Amino acid sequence: MAPTIRVALIGLGHVGRGFLTLLLDKKEILAARYGLHIKLTAAADSSGAVLDAHGIDPALLLQHKVTHGGIGAFPYGGKPGLAAPDMVKRAKADVLLEASPVNLQSGQPALHCLRLALSQGWHAVLANKAPLVLAYQELSAAAAAQGKRLAFSATVCGALPVVNIGQRDHTAVRYTKIEGVFNSTSNFILTAMEAGKTYAEALHEAQVEGVAETDPSLDVDGWDTANKLTIIANSVLEFPCALRDVEVRGIRGIGLDDLRRARAQGEVIKLLAVALPLGDGYRLSVHPARLPLTHPLAGVNGWEMGVVWHTDIMGVQFAKVDERGPIPTAAAMLRDVINIHRGRR
Repeated sequence: MAPTIRVALIGLGHVGRGFLTLLLDKKEILAARYGLHIKLTAAADSSGAVLDAHGIDPALLLQHKVTHGGIGAFPYGGKPGLAAPDMVKRAKADVLLEASPVNLQSGQPALHCLRLALSQGWHAVLANKAPLVLAYQELSAAAAAQGKRLAFSATVCGALPVVNIGQRDHTAVRYTKIEGVFNSTSNFILTAMEAGKTYAEALHEAQVEGVAETDPSLDVDGWDTANKLTIIANSVLEFPCALRDVEVRGIRGIGLDDLRRARAQGEVIKLLAVALPLGDGYRLSVHPARLPLTHPLAGVNGWEMGVVWHTDIMGVQFAKVDERGPIPTAAAMLRDVINIHRGRR
């Protein structure tokens, strides 16, 4: 019989539901290819929680969430009003999956839940960027002290393994520069504007497509990109920093004339994240940048995201992803759980 990893999931939004969908769709592959069974033993959203050490049926939970809403009213053990931290205290699990909404002011309740889970000897897998942006060094140290994994490949460009490649594959590398287009919403808007739409029209189209939130400020003002650059700096560059250390300027000031002028000169404008060596650390910035059409990131359009690593011994490497919807991000969380399983074996 395949070994079992017990997981507790916080957040049943698009990504959380996507993860449950993958548990159902990939059950046979997980067993056949990795010798793994993933058992959901607890889940929580803003309405409450459900706990069952014997396992919760993902199909039933998904059906309830889609048709009835909050899982506090789940007919098979739902506990209305039970907060996520209390669920973590009571759950029987090996891994905490954190996919709750981003709260960059305090990181809560995700940060409290992660502290509890790590103190209880669980691994942690995150799609939520806020705890890492606010407390990466603390959480990393707490996981190391317990001999557990803090995995978060889903937080930077979803399924594109930006963090994994940097941490695992770029061994003995010194970076001369890292550049990235890390936000699909702003990239979609700039691409639509290049096709002749105004900023307002492009933003509306992005909202209709489901790429942009009703309040798109986190994306278009550059802060989502800055969050991801902060995570890369701490985890890949091993440069302890906070969001305040990133110079940030978004795309609101970019107009049709700017894009047309750049194109006429053989360039394109992208919202660019850049890490450049500076003294013993790095200069981190997010800003609209004019890139020559020959630049790898110049061809990252629409929903796509991409990264270019400039290294001293492994050349210049480029990777991009075209991902739409929440499944690729959920798949990155699944990837982290599988890698935790591999490490245990």
